[in-house]
Amino acid sequence: MPDANIRIPAEARDRLARIASSEGMSLRGYLSHLAETLLTPEERAARADQARTALRAWNGYDPSASEQAELDAELDRRLREAGAR
Repeated sequence: MPDANIRIPAEARDRLARIASSEGMSLRGYLSHLAETLLTPEERAARADQARTALRAWNGYDPSASEQAELDAELDRRLREAGAR
């Protein structure tokens, strides 16, 4: 497979190189590992759908879109409150 050049700020490159080195990897190997293990938005959505299906099958949990929005808003409120402490 041919290599590709990616332009990023030197600070970002140096930080990634330090992280890679601490993991015993080259920068090239570390970036390849990241590319193999991180999920695309489509893959994350598919995993979320699978998780919801499994949860629904396991315990019947199946909130409506409005219930989900209310739960998300409550979680956001609690996170803001905890962050303010």
